[in-house]
Amino acid sequence: MKFSIVTLISEIWLQGARYCALVGDFNGWSPTENCAREGHFGHDDYGYWFIILEDKLRDGEKPDELYFQQYNYIDDYDKGDSGVPIEEIFKKANDEYWEPGEDRFIKNRYEIPAKLYEQIFGPNGPQTLEELEEIPDAETRYKAWKEQHKDDLPSNTPCYDVIDNGKEYDIFNVVLDPVSQEKFRAKKPPMAYWLETRKGRQVWLKKYSPCIPHGSKYRVYFNTPSGPLERVPAWATYVQPDAEGEQAFAIHWDPPPEYAYKWKNSRPKVPKSLRIYECHVGISGSEPKISSFSDFIEKVLPHVKEAGYNTIQLIGVIEHKDYFTVGYRATNLYAVSSRYGTPDDFKRLVDEAHGLGLLVFLDIVHSYSAADEMVGLSLFDGTNDCYFHTGKRGHHKYWGTRMFKYGDLDVLHFLLSNLNWWPTEYQIDGFHFHSLSSMMYTHNGFASFTGDLEEYCNQYVDKDALLYLILANEILHALHPDIITIAEDATFYPGLCEPTSQGGLGFDYCVNPSVSEMWSSFLQTVPDHDWSMSKIVNTLMGNRKFADKTLVYAENHNQSISGGRSFAEILFGEIRDGSHDTEKLLLRGCSLHKMIRLITLTIGGPAYLNFMGNEFGHPERVEFPMPSNNFSFSLAKRRWDLLAKEGLHRNLFIFDKGLMNLDENERVLTRVLPSIHHVNDDNMVIAYLRGPLLFVFNFHPTDSYEGYRIGVEEAGEYQLVLNTDEIKYGGQGLIKDDQYLRKTISKRGDGLRNCLEVPMPSRTAQVYKLSRILRI
Repeated sequence: MKFSIVTLISEIWLQGARYCALVGDFNGWSPTENCAREGHFGHDDYGYWFIILEDKLRDGEKPDELYFQQYNYIDDYDKGDSGVPIEEIFKKANDEYWEPGEDRFIKNRYEIPAKLYEQIFGPNGPQTLEELEEIPDAETRYKAWKEQHKDDLPSNTPCYDVIDNGKEYDIFNVVLDPVSQEKFRAKKPPMAYWLETRKGRQVWLKKYSPCIPHGSKYRVYFNTPSGPLERVPAWATYVQPDAEGEQAFAIHWDPPPEYAYKWKNSRPKVPKSLRIYECHVGISGSEPKISSFSDFIEKVLPHVKEAGYNTIQLIGVIEHKDYFTVGYRATNLYAVSSRYGTPDDFKRLVDEAHGLGLLVFLDIVHSYSAADEMVGLSLFDGTNDCYFHTGKRGHHKYWGTRMFKYGDLDVLHFLLSNLNWWPTEYQIDGFHFHSLSSMMYTHNGFASFTGDLEEYCNQYVDKDALLYLILANEILHALHPDIITIAEDATFYPGLCEPTSQGGLGFDYCVNPSVSEMWSSFLQTVPDHDWSMSKIVNTLMGNRKFADKTLVYAENHNQSISGGRSFAEILFGEIRDGSHDTEKLLLRGCSLHKMIRLITLTIGGPAYLNFMGNEFGHPERVEFPMPSNNFSFSLAKRRWDLLAKEGLHRNLFIFDKGLMNLDENERVLTRVLPSIHHVNDDNMVIAYLRGPLLFVFNFHPTDSYEGYRIGVEEAGEYQLVLNTDEIKYGGQGLIKDDQYLRKTISKRGDGLRNCLEVPMPSRTAQVYKLSRILRI
C-alpha cells in the first residue's frame, strides 16, 4: 500500500488476478466501488494493480485554486501558511523572481496531467482499449501541439524545438536555446514563496475527509481463474486477527495529528560492546495473560536498565497467526502484532527504551514464512508462485513453512523494503536475522557440516538467497549507517561477517549456537567429574575466523521456549522441600549457573545475549497456550516476584548485575580476544588473560586448591574484583577479605614470566585485575 496526501494509491502485486478492488468499512465492503480490472488500465505488465482513492471535500469547503499548493503531512504537521494573501505572494514572486510568463508553468504544472487523468479515468473517458483508439506517434502529436500554440504570446522561458535527422533509427532530438537555458539555470528556486503557501496536515484535514478513515478495516478483493478471493494486503501495517481464528483484517492506521505519536528521545549511540537482553513482550508479565507493550514499558524496561544491559532484542513482535508459534511463522511482515497494542504503542516502547539508553533490535524472519493461506502470503493471489518457490523447493523440509523466491525482483523489493520500514517508521536499531541456514541451502541446513569449503559451494547453496543477504546488508548500512545486523547461522558460512566489498555477506555479528548446546549437553548428560575443560574452551572460542565478530550466549529463548528446559530448571528442578540434599543441590546449581555465565561472557566475542528471566534463574520453562495444555497461560509468564525476596533468585540477579558492571567498567567485551594459557582437564581448571584481567575457573565438583599457581606476564599486585563465591551472590564466602590482594611470584608459569598463587574453592571462579605493576 502506498499513501500520498491528496489520494490513497493502492499498489498491490497480484500476478494471478483478473480484477482487483479494495473493500472495507469505508465503502460498505463493496467489491465494485473502488476497483481496477484488466483492460481498464488497472495494472501494469508486472502484475501490479493500481487503485486510486481520493480524499473528499468536506461540506462547504472549496478545492484549492492552486495546483502547486503543498501540504506538510508529517514534519511540523501544524505549520500553516504565513497568512499573507496569495495575490500578494504572487506579486512579490513576480517582482523579485519571475519574469513575465515564467510563473505560469509553476502555477499550472499539474494542469496537463489533471486533464489527461480526466480524459482517461474520468466518467466520460474510454473504458476499454478499443475506446481509447490508437495514440498518434510522437512526431504527429508534436506538430499538432505546435500548430495549436502558434498564436501564443512570446515568453521569456527557454525555447525548445524538436528536429529529425531523417534517419530510420533516429530519436527526435530536443534542441534548446543555450542563452535562455543558462539564464534559467542560474536562478535559485523561489523556496521562500513556496513555503509561504505551505499548509499543515491539520489544515488539510479541516478541508478534506480522508478517503479511508483512521481505524477502518479493509482487505483486498480480487478475482482469479479459480474464483474470487479476499486477502490482507501484503504491505498492511496493522492487522487484527479475527477472534474466531478466521481471516484477519487490515486496519488503516493513520491517526489525526493531535493523536499521532511524537518521538521524544533520540537514538542512543551504538556501544562498543553489546549486552543484549532478549525479550518476548507477551510473556513478560507476571499475570497469566498476553502482556501488552504498555506492560512491558512499565515493568521490564526499568529492570533491563537496572540489570546493566544496553540493548533489548524483541522476538515475536511482527504479526503472526498463532500465538504459540512465538512469532516465527510471521504472516504480515510490515505489521506490529496487535496482540500487544497499536503501532503507536510500539513506538512508545522504542522511544522509552531509547530514553533509557537502550538500543532496540528486532528478531526478523525472512528465511521462511507462514503457510497459512487465509492470513499469510501463501497462495496470496491464487497462484502457488507469487512470493514462494513452487513444488518441494517452496516448502521447508521439516517445519511446514513456505520458502521465499529470492531470485524474483518483486520478492526482493518486498523484503528489502521491509528491512528499511522498521528503522524508518519505528527507529529500530538493528536486526537479528533468524535461521539463515534454512534459506541459504536447499536442504534447509539439515545436513552435516565439517567445515570443508565444498559444503558451502555445492549445488545445495541457494545463490539467490546469498545475493539477497548481501543486498540487505548493503542497503541497510547505506541508509542507516549505525544499524547492527546479526546473523544466526549454525553452519558458519565463510565470509558471513566479512565486508561485501571483500566478497562477504556483510553482517556485523554472527551467533555461536554451539556454546548453548554444549552447556545443555553437559548439564543434562555428562557427570560433573567428566566435564572437559578443553571442549569448553574450544567451543567458546568457536570458529576463529569469526571470533572477533561472535555473539555468544549461555542460553537464549530456545532453552526456555522451544521445547527445552532452562538451565535453572535443570539445575534446581530436582530440589524438593525437605530433601536432605537440598542445600547441596542449591549450592551446586547456584555455582554452575554463575560460572557458566561468567566464562561465556568473558571468553567469547564482543557481544553477549541473555533471555528474559534467565539471569535470575527463572525456575519454570515457558509454555505457550496450545491445545496440548488446554490453552493454559500458567507458564506463559515471568516470575518477577522472585526478585523481591531474599534468596537464590535475588542472589543470582545481583551476580548477573555485577557481571554486566564488570564489562561496563573494565570493557571486557571490547578488548582483544583472551590469551588462554592454562587448561587442565585433570584439575578441571581454566585460566586466561584478557587485558589487565585474569580469569580463573575451578570446575571441579569436590577438589579445592589453597594456592593454585597460574602464570601471568606482568609482575605486580592483583586485586580480586569479582568472586562467584561471595555470600551476596549465594556463595559460601570461603575466600576472606585479606586474600583479595595477591602478589606475583618471580617464577615462570604456563610459559609466562611470573605466576600468581590463588585460592580456588571447588566450583568457583575469580576475576583478578592488575592494580599495581612491580618493576624488577
